[in-house]
Amino acid sequence: MPKVSSVVVPYAAYLRVYEPLGAFPEPERGHWARYARRPERPSYQDELRRSLADLVPTPPIAVPVHESGDAFVLEVDGVVCVCPWRTRLRGWRALEELGDELPPPVLDAVLPPVVRRQAALDYERWLGRNPDARPWIRTATWQVPVNWFVLVTDEERQYGKASAEAPPVLRYRTPMVQARRRVARALRTLRETVAEGPLIDGLLDIGRWLEEFHPRSLVELDYGGLVHVLPADELAEDHSAADVAEGIEALRQGDEAAAGEAYARLVERWRAVRNRRSAN
Repeated sequence: MPKVSSVVVPYAAYLRVYEPLGAFPEPERGHWARYARRPERPSYQDELRRSLADLVPTPPIAVPVHESGDAFVLEVDGVVCVCPWRTRLRGWRALEELGDELPPPVLDAVLPPVVRRQAALDYERWLGRNPDARPWIRTATWQVPVNWFVLVTDEERQYGKASAEAPPVLRYRTPMVQARRRVARALRTLRETVAEGPLIDGLLDIGRWLEEFHPRSLVELDYGGLVHVLPADELAEDHSAADVAEGIEALRQGDEAAAGEAYARLVERWRAVRNRRSAN
């Protein structure tokens, strides 16, 4: 993917699954094996810049015409693991949700109804040929959803300050088996202590999604571009996964006051992030 610009796109965070090469059928496995040997590969910022550039033409390109052949690559205990971008599929899915994010006049100005209708028809036809398709990446804007933090622990937190050689980073990585186990435990606790609601629904959705992947996969929660809008001191003190774990454990112990305190810290932290969205 050619570089569109060097502008940092700051608002997206990601939940990714990296599957071992052996989980992919041929010829896709061969493609990813060759891809993993490349000395340089594009970043998530490159993908975002390309997507934004596609909105400039008239009419705008709502979803890429062709599926991306790019991926994120990690080596885990000597095993190459791959997280395909699947930009086209994710674009279609994001388009379905865009009506909940933007007021109709703004949505029509960015993506006219005729463009959205054509994209929806394209997706319907494609899905008929690929009914089992699923993305390896979930994206959230101006937030990290609370249910994502259930998958990880504070001990898995990786934080690096910005330097001349590298941008800041805040992420968590955990084995798939641990992520699935934490979802199951959290669901048991929440069903016993709170009413049905968005948190339980979100965890059920993530749990079903994780079951689609190889059990030796790796799950990554990445703050992505959010690290470019949050001050370094706030990033350093952000232990949201610990707050979520503390809140769920407090519920399991029947300590509603402690659970409320953990939740209040989480809400206050992420309200400040969302306020930056409104300021832009």
